Amino acid sequence: MTKLKVACAGAGYFSQFHHNSWARMERVSLVGVCDQDVGKAQATGLPAFDDLAKMISDTSPDVMDIILPPQAHAPAIQTALNMGVRWIICQKPFCTTLEEAQEITQAAETAGATLLVHENFRFQPWYRAIKASIDRGDVGKVLQATFRLRPGDGQGREAYLNRQPYFQKMDRFLVHETAVHWVDTFRYLFGDPTSVYADLRRINPHIAGEDAGVILFDHPNGVQSMFDGNRHLDHGSDNLRRTMGEAWIEGTKGTLSLSGDGAVHLRPFGQSGMSQILPPDSLEGFGGDCVHAFQSHVVAAILDGAPLETKALDYLQVQRIEAAIYASADRGQKVHLALKEWT
Repeated sequence: MTKLKVACAGAGYFSQFHHNSWARMERVSLVGVCDQDVGKAQATGLPAFDDLAKMISDTSPDVMDIILPPQAHAPAIQTALNMGVRWIICQKPFCTTLEEAQEITQAAETAGATLLVHENFRFQPWYRAIKASIDRGDVGKVLQATFRLRPGDGQGREAYLNRQPYFQKMDRFLVHETAVHWVDTFRYLFGDPTSVYADLRRINPHIAGEDAGVILFDHPNGVQSMFDGNRHLDHGSDNLRRTMGEAWIEGTKGTLSLSGDGAVHLRPFGQSGMSQILPPDSLEGFGGDCVHAFQSHVVAAILDGAPLETKALDYLQVQRIEAAIYASADRGQKVHLALKEWT
């Protein structure tokens, strides 16, 4: 069996889900982990490095998995490109600005490398089930979709410090770090939006960026979606980070609902009873084991030629939408996304 050699850059909080997932794959050999704090890399039990170029030189990976904060993305990608790595996965939020993301994406295209953004929310089992249900016509013509983000982790001076302390210093937080997951998921479910309207605010005075807000999206075929995010509030769940909130997709024939346990239910139009189309989440790992689902998708693409989602060139659309969201909030008006903006 052909095995892909995978090397990881980053040993911070979220990297544990990446490392664990790669280690479970029969067709993958995890060959090294690099971190500026070599002690964190050593704690993984894998060959440890504190110099990215040396790790690449010593391990000759087929795939580089970059699990670093945004300011480190472009330099790490460029290092991998310079050293001949031709499959690169990078965490989101992708780079620090749209311009930087465009430049490094072009560098990858020029080098003939495949650059992917590790956007895993669309791979969560509940969104795959919702997509399949929509495609079957279970709810008829979709008219409205709502997601309410309620992770309950944003209150007080200690907010985010136990997992990802750099969250506190991000000038653009709720949208750039978090809502982009649903920008991409809404694209996956309903197509690219044609306009956005955003009303954003900062509630916690101890952080730099916005941590609450409402974003409205107009999609093709008459679909309107809403992201309603507030990191100070919670929802009914034993694990607030599983779904991070609740969702409803409403159509002319029925309504799909996502609850905090990961279950998806369908209520036919005009009826009060619901049927379960996906049971509560029982998988280990973050978000219905979506990291593993995403990485398995990448392995199947490389080794089996399966179609790829979340290529960086396509993911730039998410960042263009993000820029429009912040522009809308600054101007206090709806921003239309003209076709020319997508070319």
